[in-house]
Amino acid sequence: MSYYMYQASYTDSAWAAKVSNPQNRLDTVRPAVENLGGKIETAFYCFGEYDIIFICTFPDNISARAISMAAFSGGNLTAVKVTPLLTIEEAITGMEMASKGSFPHPS
Repeated sequence: MSYYMYQASYTDSAWAAKVSNPQNRLDTVRPAVENLGGKIETAFYCFGEYDIIFICTFPDNISARAISMAAFSGGNLTAVKVTPLLTIEEAITGMEMASKGSFPHPS
């Protein structure tokens, strides 16, 4: 399973609905993620360009992309950004692999 970070921004009308009826959005998002073979690891509301982030695992890139398309098609989001993540161990393996195929420095 690979990790992905989802960042999303809500529309004004979506925020209005959340304020008038506060609820845990994970309860509505989780079944869609699980139907695609994924799992929500954690989620946070945040300040800044994006309103909420999710860290999820998915079995492949297609499933990971499908959930962002499904979320965006609902009309409640103005932006969705998906970032594939590497565990520390995966990054170290990549560094070791890179050292074997590194390019010589120009002299």
